[in-house]
Amino acid sequence: MLKKIRLFFRIIRINTVLIKHGLEQVVLSISIFKPVRFLIYLNPITWFEKKAKTDGERIRLVLEELGPVFVKFGQMLSTRGDIFSEDIIKELAKLQDKVPPFPGEIAKRIVEAELGDSVENIFAEFSIEPKASASVAQVHEVRLKGTYQHAVVKIIRPNIEKIINQDMELFYSIARILDKYWPAAKRLHPIEVVGEFDKIIHDELDLMREAANASQLRRNFQNSDKLYIPKIYWDYVSEKVMTMEYIEGIPISDIETLQANNIDLKELAERGADIFFTQVFHDCFFHADMHPGNIFVNPRKTEKPEYIAVDFGIVGTLNTADQYYLASNMLAFFQRDYRKVAELHVKSGWVAANTRVDEFESAIRTVCEPIFEKPLNEISFGKMLMRLFQIGRRFNMQVQPQLVLLQKTLLHVEGLGRQLYPELNLWESAKPFFEKWMKNQIGPKALLNKVIEKQPEWTRELPEIPELVYDMLSQFQRSKQQKEVETIKKAVSKWKYIFFGAGITLTFLTIFNAVWKQSLLHIYFNNELTFSLLAIVFFILSFFVRK
Repeated sequence: MLKKIRLFFRIIRINTVLIKHGLEQVVLSISIFKPVRFLIYLNPITWFEKKAKTDGERIRLVLEELGPVFVKFGQMLSTRGDIFSEDIIKELAKLQDKVPPFPGEIAKRIVEAELGDSVENIFAEFSIEPKASASVAQVHEVRLKGTYQHAVVKIIRPNIEKIINQDMELFYSIARILDKYWPAAKRLHPIEVVGEFDKIIHDELDLMREAANASQLRRNFQNSDKLYIPKIYWDYVSEKVMTMEYIEGIPISDIETLQANNIDLKELAERGADIFFTQVFHDCFFHADMHPGNIFVNPRKTEKPEYIAVDFGIVGTLNTADQYYLASNMLAFFQRDYRKVAELHVKSGWVAANTRVDEFESAIRTVCEPIFEKPLNEISFGKMLMRLFQIGRRFNMQVQPQLVLLQKTLLHVEGLGRQLYPELNLWESAKPFFEKWMKNQIGPKALLNKVIEKQPEWTRELPEIPELVYDMLSQFQRSKQQKEVETIKKAVSKWKYIFFGAGITLTFLTIFNAVWKQSLLHIYFNNELTFSLLAIVFFILSFFVRK
């Protein structure tokens, strides 16, 4: 009962904030509230004239006022270009985690509980003042024992899981109400959106998972001078605590400092695009939270600038089918072959098999053709992907979570790249990756690569081949013999009728000879006993053949 009362008052609070920021139409559009909608206008908040704001601005302000979990939810919604307008997406992308830190003493106790010893025994130094704070975790500087290596410890906020679970219960309740009573729910799929957020935010609570993601990315770029991933110190990692190498870098959004350090911004922008497409089309594993707060630049490398990434709670993975979908569609878009784009969607199962290709092609052409009238360096790659999802939604296209993550990351990468170097042509950077990937997947080289890839497995199984061949031939021989038996049975079964007919004939001859002794037949066949015995033999043969 207490939980339901708390939920009720929380919903009232949300409605009040919606009304405060001029979104009362959201409340009014829910049929369950229509009988009491006059109460909304009795609220003094609605009497004052509100400043002219877009819907996107109003939604952002609502989420900021409702708290950090709602901010996190808004950040996730900023990836759903297939659902919301560009204005709303643009405003949601501005949401930042601005959360006061929790006391350092509490952080210290969490570390001790998780790592099983006092902080003084674990680290040479532990800074009680947090270096950074966000909605889910905060960071403290430390020095490792023995090496005195400078590092940072990321610590999950106390009781955050309980808070998140309570808010998720609220989100699901609101989503169910919207799904039942809100006319727009069929298009926006509120329950599915909340489910997606639930998975993302709970994944971020597991720092073991984040540490594993960081280690994988570090291996992928170990020999690269384009991206640096800090080292994870696994001796000091648990589900709620993660220790990693301390990094020093210039925030990617601090253009003035980058210029003051003589960083080549054009090269930096192009390298950023190269890093992204390498992750997507070579590693099939990409950092999916590349907003400005998570990306830094090494100040000591100017001509060939190096990125430094942090925060690996959200990563995306792609399989071969996803890569084929992206590469094939983007190449077809690049060539303005909208028919092929439509056919690829149907063949890959992204839209229903009964979708009319000509109608889908026409919808794609209507949206995309005006875009391609612009110079390529003015065309947003991320927005193109967003438009693709929006078109697909009209044809019941089921957008996969990994592609939504990809679109979000692409928008971040493109936005950062254009901020660094406005003339950045992401299409020019992407096309070689698409073409190389397609070349590696189709043709003699692809076949040779597949043979090389499978060679160790085949070598291991080679000694088993003679025995497998022998077993196969034995099974074939047995099968062949069985088939021969069946053939013989079918042939012999025909003889039962012949034997039975012969028995009837001989019986008839025996009777005939016994009755008409003077007949011509009796002269030639005058041995009734022989006929009788032969008739009995044929009857017996026909009986056994039948069995």
